Amino acid sequence: MHARDDITDLPDRRAFVDLLKDAVRDAGQRDTNLGLLVVDIDRFTQINVAYGYGFGDRVLAHLAARLGEVARPHDRIARVGDNRFAMILPRLMNRGHGELASQKVLRLLEIPFEHDDVRLRVPVTIGGALCPQHATHAGQLLGKAELALAIARKEDRRYGFAPDSAAAGTLSDQWDLEMELSNAIDRDELAMYYQPQVHIADRRVIGVEALMRWKNRKRGMVPPDVFIPLAERTGHIRKMTLWAMNTVLREVGQWRHEVGPLTVSVNMPSELVAHSDLPELLQNALQLFGSPSVRPMIEITERSLMAGDRVIAQLKRIRELGVRVSIDDFGTGYSCLAYFHKIPADELKIDKSFVSRLLTDTASADITMLIIDLAHRFDLDVVAEGVEDQATLDKLASSGCDSVQGYFFAKPMPAAECEAWLQRFVRADPGSSHGMLA
Repeated sequence: MHARDDITDLPDRRAFVDLLKDAVRDAGQRDTNLGLLVVDIDRFTQINVAYGYGFGDRVLAHLAARLGEVARPHDRIARVGDNRFAMILPRLMNRGHGELASQKVLRLLEIPFEHDDVRLRVPVTIGGALCPQHATHAGQLLGKAELALAIARKEDRRYGFAPDSAAAGTLSDQWDLEMELSNAIDRDELAMYYQPQVHIADRRVIGVEALMRWKNRKRGMVPPDVFIPLAERTGHIRKMTLWAMNTVLREVGQWRHEVGPLTVSVNMPSELVAHSDLPELLQNALQLFGSPSVRPMIEITERSLMAGDRVIAQLKRIRELGVRVSIDDFGTGYSCLAYFHKIPADELKIDKSFVSRLLTDTASADITMLIIDLAHRFDLDVVAEGVEDQATLDKLASSGCDSVQGYFFAKPMPAAECEAWLQRFVRADPGSSHGMLA
């Protein structure tokens, strides 16, 4: 008997694999075409953060119902991921019939989903593939459909079918990267790098920001702006973030330097901030690797605050554990000023996009001044990111900014290098700090 998904009552991924194998075998025996559609909800994490996980579950059930309206009696539907569904379409006449099915799904979803006071269109992207035209094996057929989905999303289209061989070469690499990322921790390919933060007034190091890096065994260094979104989309970000927190506490707790207690900040994805067990997970990490020489801090984005009072209650619990809270990239997102006074935070970070234009763009300079003034009115410290020269540092100092990080002082470094940098920095003349570039 096939296992069912609790939320949608559809076959789950394991059951789907068996159903697809059976359908591929049947198509081969009957010499007929088989279609496969993969339907993915766009920005589903943001829906969960904004409206809560219960609302997200209702969205999943809504999409399952719409797919059921499209399906013929012999079609099969399954939930194959957190926000991903699949439709097996036996005995298709041709690709056009698969495209018609995709278009019907999209038309049905143009009618907004309504629950309580929320009215929301459910945005999806659809990828399709045909057997035997694109693949004759169940696993390969699924891979082709998911590749088609990735291409459609990259090209900002709502649906697409498996590409020809030339186009497949463009994004098949991304599919391989997904597979490799799932085992990156087990293969010891992830590492934490650290970028120092310096207090402007006395040139004293006050902390470091921990930044994840991935050195793949085949590809070398994979940029964070490539693998972090990939981890969020595939569901690996939770495991990677918990690994990062434990690693940071362990590594920095072992450093030998004369800086004193060091604030160490770790970026926390929106999905994890909204999850009710985050305080418990942080508490476990502190019990395992906490040290008097390390003052932990989590960095959250403005997007994390969209869930309102629920997240604010979470952050209060986290601060009770002795973990400080920083609002990262402030000014680039939702700027939740309506409830800013309620946010239990210790620090605001000015995004480097403003800092880099501080000397050349009046608007960026004005926004920076406003952020600094706002933060100080609520007793928050201010850190500016991306400081690369003395003139920018001087401008931030005259504007009242508290601390900075950036290449002017040091680039992100592996743990051992950062420990050595701290030792050199303490011994150096504070007035010659620009010579401390790592």
